[in-house]
Amino acid sequence: MVKVVQSWDDGLVSDIRLIEIFRRHQAKATFCLNPGLHHDTRSFGWRHENSEVWRLSIHELYHVYEGFEICSHSMTHPCLTDIPYDQLQWEIKASKQILEDVFHKPVLGFCYPFNAYNDSIKKIVRSSGYKWARGNQHHEDLLPADPFEFHPSCHFLDHDFWDKYDRLKLTNGVFFFWGHSYELISEGMWHDIGEKIKGISLDPDAEWFFLDELII
Repeated sequence: MVKVVQSWDDGLVSDIRLIEIFRRHQAKATFCLNPGLHHDTRSFGWRHENSEVWRLSIHELYHVYEGFEICSHSMTHPCLTDIPYDQLQWEIKASKQILEDVFHKPVLGFCYPFNAYNDSIKKIVRSSGYKWARGNQHHEDLLPADPFEFHPSCHFLDHDFWDKYDRLKLTNGVFFFWGHSYELISEGMWHDIGEKIKGISLDPDAEWFFLDELII
């Protein structure tokens, strides 16, 4: 039996299409959000592969992500190791409070922007009431000894996605993949992620989990 976790970052309009796939196949997922970057209306973020990337409005978040796990990705997605202490406190603490107000439930996980963290940052995350935190370096270990250093097995576009999945299934491990929906830039890629989600959901030896369920 393999326990499967997926995590998607940044709160994008393209998450709506992704979530339709997850709901169709009853797949659990974690979404890591930056509440300081969501405004009253949808807002332009950046360009990726000649396409515009847009963020959801703050008013859409509750309904778009209803039923899924919510994780803080800080207020504004800075490199946490490069900012002053007061801003660091605000990025970590205020994001939790705002997301809890939006979703009316505890937000227990934190995602380090750019995978930038150290012992001081972990201490603030822990003291702010989070129970776990994740980066984005890839490991195939089982659950980490430190819940504030949780890392995925692979990116959803990794060429060895299914090889890692099969290896972890043999060891009754945790298969954890991550990504951003803006990286899905063609219909072929959307078809592929749909087939991955469908394949996992149909596997009798796999079960979807939220990160909270694994770590807490």
